[in-house]
Amino acid sequence: MPQLEDPKEYQKIFHWAETQKDGSIPSFGVRKNDPYEYQPGFDNLFESEAVPGTIPKGQNSPRCVRFGLYAEQMTASAFVAPRHLNKKAWLYRARPAVAHQGFTDLPDNKDTESNYLPINPRVHVSPTQLAWLPFDIPSDGDIDFISGLRSIAGSGDPTLREGLAVHTFLCNKSMEKRAAVNSDGDFLIVPQQGALDIQTEFGMLFVQPGEICVIQRGQRFKVGLPDGPTRGYILEIWGSNFQLPELGPLGANGLANARDFLHPVAKYEIEQAAWEIIYKLGGKFFQSKQNHSPFDVVAWHGNYIPYKYDLTKFVNVGSISVDHIDPSIFCVLTAPSRDPAAPLADFLIFSPRWDVASHTYRPPYYHRNAASELMGLIYGEYAGRSDEFQPGGVSFECGFVPHGVAYEEFKMASAAPPPEMRISKDAVAFMMESSRPFTITDWAWNHEKKHEHEPKMWDNLVDNFSHHKEEVDRILAEGVNKLGLANGR
Repeated sequence: MPQLEDPKEYQKIFHWAETQKDGSIPSFGVRKNDPYEYQPGFDNLFESEAVPGTIPKGQNSPRCVRFGLYAEQMTASAFVAPRHLNKKAWLYRARPAVAHQGFTDLPDNKDTESNYLPINPRVHVSPTQLAWLPFDIPSDGDIDFISGLRSIAGSGDPTLREGLAVHTFLCNKSMEKRAAVNSDGDFLIVPQQGALDIQTEFGMLFVQPGEICVIQRGQRFKVGLPDGPTRGYILEIWGSNFQLPELGPLGANGLANARDFLHPVAKYEIEQAAWEIIYKLGGKFFQSKQNHSPFDVVAWHGNYIPYKYDLTKFVNVGSISVDHIDPSIFCVLTAPSRDPAAPLADFLIFSPRWDVASHTYRPPYYHRNAASELMGLIYGEYAGRSDEFQPGGVSFECGFVPHGVAYEEFKMASAAPPPEMRISKDAVAFMMESSRPFTITDWAWNHEKKHEHEPKMWDNLVDNFSHHKEEVDRILAEGVNKLGLANGR
């Protein structure tokens, strides 16, 4: 199976138009060890056939589909949604998804949460800046991707069709004859340790640390672990879909370019065997059984397709004169809320880039921000957080809680003009940000890995202003004298 490459060699992971040993040209812009083919673009209308000539011409649901296949539509928006928001896909498959044996309840997973309203006694509200060391991957027992879900924080409730949740996944076993469907919302999946070999109804996605993928609401998927025990993060959104942020005065290019998003090509599996489908609905889990593979789609077309993106392709922008630009310039994907001025969720990354601003205080400025911010580190070291912010860890700050560096860093940054410098070298960190306040789950609140940002780190932020009292008094006195002369006194 393909193995994860050294993340520090991220500059070398693309083969672009490199010819393979067999003379073929590999799929667009993928890493050398990615075994699959993809289609580039974002929010396009795509189509793919594992058997050429399968997709009907001139209509979607003819009386007889070629090869005796069934036509099945997946509608992800209101039927009358505006064209730019209308989401659907047509799938041509050996057996339709309705061929199953009914649903049964599964026991509640006490370590996952869906209701983040403060009236829920299982969630906690706190202004304290919290952090977690990397969560341990279980070494005993068979824990797959779905069994390994653990909820950290969130806002809202999926039954209200607006909100979000942040989870981690800690798993040591591939899903076998077992698929999952999130009927609540979209999963943005961020592997941190170990690659994910994801089978979907639309085809295969190979997602490694430094890449992300989005599995949208209602899409069936199965996660394999080619590198063994695996850890990562998930941003789940309800009532919205991810889209590219507007570029405004940047123009047509920059940040995450649409052509760098990759979608699978059709790959079907015809298998007569017992399968288990796990449905997540309203935060609860249900089981459905069937005697055939759920991945029997021979061809498909539409714009409601899972996709992946390599974060090392992000085109960073920044100030080339003075001052910082707001961190919105690091946004990869955004999900709109019902408030046109405040997103439900933003996914931002902090990756290698140059800082060249002149006459500028270079560290992150002292800040109070309306947004809730939850950060994670995929690999490398990230300046601006404590030494305890490690790959696989989490850092959280709720809205309007002040944050900034300790005095030593402030003093050093203020003492002399900094050189042009490379920052976040060999590192990728991310932020999951929302206009909504987060509550913290019982699982995360009581976890042994939790710790608080030590407030004492800011104790020595000295009052420099008072050291200039004589100068300030003289300036104020001169101002009073000038005012008196102007008034004829």
